[in-house]
Amino acid sequence: MTGSGTQDGPPPDTVRVLVVDDHQMFAASLAQALQSESDLLVVGQGTSISEARALMASTTPDVVLLDHRLPDGDGVGAIAELHGIRPSAKIVVLTATTSDRLLVAAMEAGAAGFIAKTQRLDDVIDGVRAAAQGESVVSAKLLTRLLPRLRRQGGGSRAELTEREREILDLLARGLSNADIAQHLTISVHTVRNHVANLSAKLGAHSKLEALSIAVREGLVGGG
Repeated sequence: MTGSGTQDGPPPDTVRVLVVDDHQMFAASLAQALQSESDLLVVGQGTSISEARALMASTTPDVVLLDHRLPDGDGVGAIAELHGIRPSAKIVVLTATTSDRLLVAAMEAGAAGFIAKTQRLDDVIDGVRAAAQGESVVSAKLLTRLLPRLRRQGGGSRAELTEREREILDLLARGLSNADIAQHLTISVHTVRNHVANLSAKLGAHSKLEALSIAVREGLVGGG
């Protein structure tokens, strides 16, 4: 388990990243690529869920890259616990498999998205930045495929969303980014982010992707 940082601290807009993966060569290469970016700072590397717990508390990451399969358990199954330690962290699942079952489970657990280990390093870097900005790290095409597979529950939602929040949820379900939604509704990106933050809080979600999965499950938006 390792941590890193500068004595004077990083610039305030730097994204703090925690990498949790038991394949040390992969993790080291990934950390080096992230660290080479001026706006990213790798604050720690862990190889297990137990190390992830400790590092979540000690390094206060903004974004966590979390391997699905770890020696002491299932990364997806640990998401809720890790969010309990640092609710604001955006957790992106690293996976060697892209099965719908796993990806749906990650969505429902509160992941901000998922990145296949076969993707390019540039895709991972872009994904970290997107997650830090509150975006969902998932393609619109994949999202459209996954939404119908989310579990439904009866009884409707107890969340009282505004008409604008419901409108934004519908656009999120189409895979639109905050910038796309802002253009579509002729409002600022800042306003979109505020709406997403408000509806996420009402739904008890840690990420935009989790908010969408809850909304589908509770019948607030269609799942395709």
